[in-house]
Amino acid sequence: MTETPHPLYDRHADTLDRALTAITERGYWSAYPESPSPRVYGETAAADGKAAFEAYLGGDFPLDQPGDGDRVATETSPFGVPLDVRYPHATADQLVTAASAALPAWRDAGPQARVGVCLEILARLHKHVFELANAVQFTSGQAFVMAFQAGGAHALDRALEAVAYAYAEMTRHPGTAAWEKAAGKGDPLRMTKTFHVVPRGVALVIGCNTFPTWNSYPGLFASLVTGNPVVVKPHPRAVLPLAVTVRYAREVLAEAGFDPNLVLLAPEAPGEKLASTLALHPAVKIVDFTGSTEYGDWLEANVRQAAVYTEKAGLNTVVVDSTDDFAGMCRNLGFTLTLYSGQMCTTSQNILIPRDGIDTDQGHKSFDEVAAGIAAAVGKLTADPARGVELTGAIVNDGVLDRLDEVTKVGTPVLESRTVTHPSFPDAVVRTPAVVKLDASETATYSREWFGPISFAIATDSTAHSLDILRATVGEKGALTAAVYSTDEAVLDAAENTAIEVGVHLSGNLTGGVFVNQSAAFSDFHGSGANAAANSALTDGAYVANRFRIVQSRRHA
Repeated sequence: MTETPHPLYDRHADTLDRALTAITERGYWSAYPESPSPRVYGETAAADGKAAFEAYLGGDFPLDQPGDGDRVATETSPFGVPLDVRYPHATADQLVTAASAALPAWRDAGPQARVGVCLEILARLHKHVFELANAVQFTSGQAFVMAFQAGGAHALDRALEAVAYAYAEMTRHPGTAAWEKAAGKGDPLRMTKTFHVVPRGVALVIGCNTFPTWNSYPGLFASLVTGNPVVVKPHPRAVLPLAVTVRYAREVLAEAGFDPNLVLLAPEAPGEKLASTLALHPAVKIVDFTGSTEYGDWLEANVRQAAVYTEKAGLNTVVVDSTDDFAGMCRNLGFTLTLYSGQMCTTSQNILIPRDGIDTDQGHKSFDEVAAGIAAAVGKLTADPARGVELTGAIVNDGVLDRLDEVTKVGTPVLESRTVTHPSFPDAVVRTPAVVKLDASETATYSREWFGPISFAIATDSTAHSLDILRATVGEKGALTAAVYSTDEAVLDAAENTAIEVGVHLSGNLTGGVFVNQSAAFSDFHGSGANAAANSALTDGAYVANRFRIVQSRRHA
């Protein structure tokens, strides 16, 4: 039985083929341009996208899906811009019932049809990428260019990557097989066997506040393309980016002749705990979550009926041993700590430096000089408010502000956080990064996560001691990134071996335009699933293959 190609599959076959090549080559490739330049997207694209975003504000979001008739509005912009978008509310049972009813026809359509529809959804979202970027900016606190890149183009790349991996896994075996076995002097035994790709059931995506699209798209599209209807439950403070996503996904599904309830939005009323109710629903068979370690651990421990994919948090660590480009190292780390005010799950927190200092191209640098060099790079990037806010963005929630207050009571400040007035948004909540000196003995302080613009320069006994600390802290708490600076190949090899032991991705001697807290779709893995910070990787075969099962039927030929 050969699957009949779907028109949308044919339309996007070249994109799929290129993505399938990219995940095997692991070189640079992107399907969606990351520059918001008019030369790329056209002269009116930016204005049109902003106008589309502004049209949502203060009104009922246009989404026709099952619900209970109520509307909820829970978003507060870190930039101080009134949002007041009202979203249709539904109960967990209403959402699951509608999603379940949509499953059979989607399952029976086959992998090629599902891939075609998913790629058309991505194309539709790309058409509205400026609208999406504005929604990400004003709910997450990211500066516009970052929101366009990470929340728009790069999120779409990660979604496409998930689709490519899923297609490869769904089609790694034939749809049918002729089986024949010799049976002595009699006729051979002959069977015709059919292998069906069967989805697990309703999938739930629980979005986060900081990267509502980038972190949600891989799970959303990995589940959808493998046949599972998806309930998208946004973070209460970042609903709009995922509402826009669901709107256009439903539009494409309906146009393609499928039930739009294959993708549903699940905004929650204050205190409703809708995510937990949905996660524990017997019909929910897949859960994707990005957010706090505490809630991720709860999902892993309590959601027994579903496959649970979590990206949580950890102690991202830098080991500084030596460098042949001290200025480049400081600039690179300074940018890493400044970008989006450190509100990235990949941003470095613990910078381990020998207390006796390091050798550099500028001569020997003391521990204090290394810490001061990194802090000076941060200070330079944030000195001019007009330029600085385009890197820092705004503070996403009060928890970050609380930690900035708390960190003033520990260690010795190298660089204190400042309040900055945003030149375009006077009500924006903007803080510059803080850098604090600690001793390696102050384990209780640096062995917990301080999410936000907070980093520690930690004095260790030696580079070997630094690697021991990395091994112990990341081994216990996990990490998404690690970095090492050294001119000694033996140290670089030792750091790599340590990273392998604790399952963390390692970057070595970054001094140019690549930063430890950024990852490229189709080439870099995000998370490894090999330590406590995440139980899966974006994106590999394991991330998609457990979202469906193969069910075979056989008959005598």
